[in-house]
Parts: sequence; C-alpha cells; structure tokens
Amino acid sequence: MAQNFLTCDREQSLLLAADLRDWLPEDHVAWFVVEAIDELDLEAFYAAYRADGHGAAAHDPKMTLTLFAYAYCVGERSSRAS
Repeated sequence: MAQNFLTCDREQSLLLAADLRDWLPEDHVAWFVVEAIDELDLEAFYAAYRADGHGAAAHDPKMTLTLFAYAYCVGERSSRAS
C-alpha cells in the first residue's frame, strides 16, 4: 500500500515499558470495539487518500475510526468536554 499513514501498532511496547494488555482486562469494551472495526470493510475510507503517498502522513483510518467508535461507546462526545 503506497498511502502515507502514520502507523498504528498495537503490538508495540509503550515508552513507559508497559503493554496495553496489562492495563485493560480481556473483556474491556475497547477490545470489543477493536475486533468490531477489524471486521468492517474500510476500502471506501482508504480510497479517499492519495495512492502515491505524497503529502503529509495521515493517521490510519482504521485507528481513527476505532478511537471514534470507542469514544462514542463510553459516552465521550467531544474532545473539549470539561
């Protein structure tokens, strides 16, 4: 894939040397959302980006949609909520 996305690697260790799986139990809603988004056909999202990779790197649409869906599931409707 020639598109220019910032990577989203859920297997990568964090800078604090902690694994995300240590922070969230197996039955946490976040894992359900990740699995649900993995089942979707996101080709239309990817088609909206240039195939030649030019331009600034964008966040991977799958990661962005997963974050949006999780925030919606937990009732967070705005990044500006107080």
